[in-house]
Amino acid sequence: MRFLADENFPANAVEAIRERGHDITWIQKVAPGSSDQEVLQLAQAEARIILTFDKDFGELAFRAKLPASSGIVLFRITLPSSEYVARIAVAALEGRSDWTGHFTVIEDNRIRLTQLPKAEE
Repeated sequence: MRFLADENFPANAVEAIRERGHDITWIQKVAPGSSDQEVLQLAQAEARIILTFDKDFGELAFRAKLPASSGIVLFRITLPSSEYVARIAVAALEGRSDWTGHFTVIEDNRIRLTQLPKAEE
């Protein structure tokens, strides 16, 4: 899978995902200071799934009717440490493969997937 970690995603979580063999790019390294819309556009252009703690991506995908065919994974977990985030992220991302086309919320005890709007023809 191809992922795009938002700036707010911990560096060691990015590295843990990379070490598991996933193709992951981190906005902090490739385009720091990018707006949410720019991050979404980059994810779409590179067919990547966004990993973020920023709830604004849900609004972009649904309220603003911006298509997001790549997928968005929003982490809404307790944050005792970045190591915990890394462990939860790796376990969740390796536990399923249907991230594309969904707005997903990962919580401490559950994962919720909602289909994203299709791109307008």
